[in-house]
Amino acid sequence: MPQVRQGGLMLKKAAEEALNKPSPYGIDLRIEDFLKPRASPSMGLEALSSIGIDPERASYIQVDNRPVEVRPSIPGVKVLTLSQALEEGLVQDYFWNAVKVDTDKYTAAAELFGGHEGYVFIAERGRKVEQPVLSCLLLSTPGSLQAPHNIVIVEEGAELHVITGCLTSAEAPGLHAGISEFYVKEGGRLTFTMIHQWAPTSHVRPRTGVIVERGGEYVSHYINMSPIASLQTDPKVYLVGEGAKAYLSSVIVAPRESKMDVGGSVFLRAENTSAEIVSKVITKDRADVITRSLISAEGRGARGHIECDGLLLSDSSRILTLPALDAKIDDVQLSHEAAVGRLSEEQLYYLMTKGFSEEEAKSILVRGFMEVKIEGLPRPVEAQLKMALELAARGL
Repeated sequence: MPQVRQGGLMLKKAAEEALNKPSPYGIDLRIEDFLKPRASPSMGLEALSSIGIDPERASYIQVDNRPVEVRPSIPGVKVLTLSQALEEGLVQDYFWNAVKVDTDKYTAAAELFGGHEGYVFIAERGRKVEQPVLSCLLLSTPGSLQAPHNIVIVEEGAELHVITGCLTSAEAPGLHAGISEFYVKEGGRLTFTMIHQWAPTSHVRPRTGVIVERGGEYVSHYINMSPIASLQTDPKVYLVGEGAKAYLSSVIVAPRESKMDVGGSVFLRAENTSAEIVSKVITKDRADVITRSLISAEGRGARGHIECDGLLLSDSSRILTLPALDAKIDDVQLSHEAAVGRLSEEQLYYLMTKGFSEEEAKSILVRGFMEVKIEGLPRPVEAQLKMALELAARGL
């Protein structure tokens, strides 16, 4: 369970003590290897177009550990940098509350070396914000650590959709260790869409904690279609109010030598809470992907379902699915289903009898497997996502 807010000196001390604490999952990295950048920044804001985000429309843009654009222009939403929000006393009760600062070396590094920067979005009470809030985090300096700390608060009865794109250039190997803390108050709804476009030399260690109160809802979409050196993430969602809901989906394409350990955990702490975790994974070449999903229920009337689908497109790639259900009382309903396999020869043959070549038939089946529909995406982002899906299907 999230910790009680600590003071600044206590946070620093806890972080220092955890700086060499490895994560239980994923490839272990040396933080010190990313504290001495090896070159000048190599990426401009025009790169945002590759994920469909117009820099002129983004509410927040951060390059490495420095905010470069902050636009509080959407009615009903406060947009601040983390340093500004801390100075104004707006997030003291939320800072390092949904995520523990001493979770591992990556949370510790964010506190000690991230510069206390990142975005803070606050949806005001009762406001149904129709326009998505766009943000982007660029890792531009080769060999560096990027460690933003982001906080999103959805007040009572408010609704908000946050779209965050994270990307880097092929010339900028580095470590991204972003912290995200999301708070959904009574009757609120937060949709969070994360689009990752990293490089084959990137290491990524996001740490996310979510607290949802009575009648609140949290919806998460995670998309990664680019090769990566290593990725390890396991967002934790706490449903602490009666009737709270959570839905977590991920679509992952892992080519080349990608090593990914992607999880999602939902804790049903209150009565009549519900959760669904859905993951779709495609591997090719020598990629290795582990998907972990946990639903833990201790509130009466709680319901949960896990669905894991994997598609292997090479003999040398691997997909390991690890769904887990933890029922702490008898008055709950939890279920899971998982399937990992190859393209259906029968379906391939059927499409080829209709005049498609073998490659065209494979592309059609892969596109169908990866198809994702996210409500509320701006048209440029939706178009870019569709193009990325198409290119991934052709390339696979």
